[in-house]
Amino acid sequence: VCPAETPEGQACGLVKNLALMATISVGSLSGPIIDFLEEWGLESLEENAHSSTITTKVFVNGVWMGVHRDPTNLIETLKKLRRKDDVHPEVSIVRDIRERELRLYTDPGRVCRPLFIVEAQQLVLQKKHVRWLNQGSTDDGEEFKWQHLAKSGVIEMLDAEEEETVMICMTPEDLETPRLQGRGPQSGQKNDANDADFDPAARLKPTLGKSAPHEWTHCEIHPSMILGICASIIPFPDHNQSPRNTYQSAMG
Repeated sequence: VCPAETPEGQACGLVKNLALMATISVGSLSGPIIDFLEEWGLESLEENAHSSTITTKVFVNGVWMGVHRDPTNLIETLKKLRRKDDVHPEVSIVRDIRERELRLYTDPGRVCRPLFIVEAQQLVLQKKHVRWLNQGSTDDGEEFKWQHLAKSGVIEMLDAEEEETVMICMTPEDLETPRLQGRGPQSGQKNDANDADFDPAARLKPTLGKSAPHEWTHCEIHPSMILGICASIIPFPDHNQSPRNTYQSAMG
C-alpha cells in the first residue's frame, strides 16, 4: 500500500492505493497445507492437552490446528517448498517467536508484493535470469516469463504480516557491507584510494565496521516500488515533507 497516496479529510488513511507491484491474493486450498503439517509432526490438541513440553501453536487461516515441537525446521521446509512451487507462492508463513505461534494464510484478499530472495548475503537472481526474461525463453528453449521467477526461487511474494518477520535491504549494494565485515580487521580501516571516487550525492550509508551486522533475507526490486503510481512520479520525494507528497499524489 502506498504510504503517500491517501485523500485529505474524512477518508484519510481509510482510502488506500496499491503500491506499484502489489497484487491481491486470489487464495488457494488449505487442505494440502494441513495434510503436509500432519505428515511433518503436527500434534493434535487432545494429545498435547496435559504435556509440559514447550511447543508452538500452529494456525491455518486463523484456525488453531495443533502444536509443533520443532517450528524452525518446519518453517525452513515450508519456505523451501514454496520457492520450488510445491506450495502455492501466495501462501504466507508467519512465525511469532514471542507468542510461540506459527500462522499460515492461504485466504484471498491479502495484499502481496514481490521481493528478491537473498541467500548467504547474495542475490539468488543471476544474469542468466535477466537474459532469459529478455529472450522470453531459457537456453533450452523453454518459456520463461515473470511467473517463472517465483517458480525458480528468485523472487517471493510477501504479504504485510510476513514482511514484519524478514530483513529487507533497499538495494543490492547494501549486501556488500555484511559481506565485507567478515574479511578481518583491515575491513574497518579507511581506504584513502577511494577518496577520489567520493560522491556527495550518494545515499548515506553507515560506516563499515561501525554498523550493526544485518542478516538480510530479501532485497527490494527497486526502492520506488513501495510507492503508488502518483507518488512514484514525484521527483525527489525524499526531499519533501511527507504532507507535500500526499498533496501532490491527491492532485494526480
